Amino acid sequence: MKVHDELAFMPATELLARIGRHDLSPVEVVDAFLERIGRLNKELNAYVLVLADEAMQKARDAEKALSGKQEHPPLLGLPIAIKDLFDMKAGVPNTFGCKPFKDYVPDVSATYVERLERAGAIVLGKPNTPEFGHKGVTDNYLFGPTSTPFHIGKNAGGSSGGSAAAVAAGLAPIAQGSDGGGSIRIPAAWCGVFGFKPSFGRVPAVARPDAFMLAVPFAHAGPLARSVADAVLMLNAIVGPEDRDPYSLPADAADYMAATRRGIKGLRVAWSPNLGGFPIEREVARVTAEAVRAFEDAGATVDEVNVKFPRGQAELCDAWLRQSAVRAAESAEGLKQSTGIDLRGSHRNEVPPEFAESLDLGHRLSAMDYRRDDVIRTEVLDGLQDVFDKYDLIVSPTLAALPVDNATNGNTLGPREIEGERVDPWIGWCLTYPYNFTGHPAASIPAGLSKDGLPVGLQVAARRFADETLLAACGAFEQARPWASTYPR
Repeated sequence: MKVHDELAFMPATELLARIGRHDLSPVEVVDAFLERIGRLNKELNAYVLVLADEAMQKARDAEKALSGKQEHPPLLGLPIAIKDLFDMKAGVPNTFGCKPFKDYVPDVSATYVERLERAGAIVLGKPNTPEFGHKGVTDNYLFGPTSTPFHIGKNAGGSSGGSAAAVAAGLAPIAQGSDGGGSIRIPAAWCGVFGFKPSFGRVPAVARPDAFMLAVPFAHAGPLARSVADAVLMLNAIVGPEDRDPYSLPADAADYMAATRRGIKGLRVAWSPNLGGFPIEREVARVTAEAVRAFEDAGATVDEVNVKFPRGQAELCDAWLRQSAVRAAESAEGLKQSTGIDLRGSHRNEVPPEFAESLDLGHRLSAMDYRRDDVIRTEVLDGLQDVFDKYDLIVSPTLAALPVDNATNGNTLGPREIEGERVDPWIGWCLTYPYNFTGHPAASIPAGLSKDGLPVGLQVAARRFADETLLAACGAFEQARPWASTYPR
């Protein structure tokens, strides 16, 4: 294996430790990732923008800083990737995965991007995402689809698909994602990595002009990594209160890294094979049912439970689609005011027709329609809480299906039918979005591979604000059934 490849798959915790001991230089590490990106990204299509010159300059600056005696920020010299959605880096092109915005350059950074750079992380580039993150696969008219590294030509999942694929392929040690319906956990499942959606408000986001827009449905930022401990490195840098975010949680004394090592003996785990009624492909059902035993191996009690929602998956999905349509329409309208780009007007043919129709729906819904869907959210909250009243964790498959084939027209969609039941191709096959109705912390951990070698994810959710418990469970699973050897090299 080339030295570059050895560094690419080295845990981020080890990279940082070796940089701190001067066993590795930030220049050497950044150069290794840039070399792999140059060699592998064309086929994978994980990155849509690579900041090679800036990253190398930041690496040289970090190397100089490390030669001094002053205290260093915690992520100094560590390369990362930042999603190409609302995860903006000032002065760097940000397309939202949307053809009309190919030349858009923001002048402010997202709160968590600013925090990561302040912590010393070096941004390698911006990974791919679908237009405005509108669906559970990664493809768009501007850049085309992203593949899972486990099978080129099969989709990476979305909307943080470029981020997940970059991590799984060794093109970044850690990547940032965002999740408004599963967009961290979906690609984590299809790329075989760990994806963590913290409790809503744990990672602040200063949204403008509407500071309140990220609450319907709840949108979260979080890490994608090849290990739980690596994800915690990013998490530690971005959590904490922010007065300009009305939903940000107060600081706490949590030690997330220690939580990954503390074990879960005595915890009660509710295993739900279908999370209240989702149809599940047989191979996904087989892999996840076998994987959940790892919690018993780690000392937890596992019971199979029936999560009860008053409505079926199709009706729940429709509610998510309506609420997301309003937020997408609001975002598009705000960008229209600042850029003149009208996605419902002169640029309508430059986005997928389903997304254009969603923007129309967002404008058409009444205030009462919008509020009525919060009743459905409340039913989901109660159904989950009925289980959390007795159990510490709810475990299910992350997704109902294995990775789908990439389309050739820039508009890949998920499955329309699973085990004879119709599902919405945007997100109806994802068991993730119920936790965006409620804001619970949730993660996807690699459950194993299908008979054809495709990755399958296991979703783990904890009570509201119990992020430490969730990380402890994921850490215990990883220790019982490590997955580091599964990545294609």
